[in-house]
Amino acid sequence: MKIVKIIMQITLLFIMYMAGVWIQKTFELFIPGSIIGMLLLLILLFTRTIRQEWIETGSLLLVRYLPLLFLPVTVGIITFLELFTGKGFFIIVIVLISTALVMGCTGVISQWMMMKKGQENE
Repeated sequence: MKIVKIIMQITLLFIMYMAGVWIQKTFELFIPGSIIGMLLLLILLFTRTIRQEWIETGSLLLVRYLPLLFLPVTVGIITFLELFTGKGFFIIVIVLISTALVMGCTGVISQWMMMKKGQENE
């Protein structure tokens, strides 16, 4: 029964993705459909239209295996090394700055959410 639950949760996440892609194509937006789908999911979670429990197990499973999804992209970059010739320093700086920004924003948002959840439980 747990496998069916996980499949349903991943299906719900996939529906959010497809809705984002549909919105992007319909309105010819420059924002990728996957980002629109995540924003749509975020809005539905904040409005409590979709509950966290409905996607929790499936999303944790996807996050657990997320590094495997990046392997083909990393291997694919190796075939285009000539594009990166002479730009290595700038790429390293950009990667470090963007990583620091993502880590900082994630930390601030997670702390805010934990404090908000703690206030709701009181």
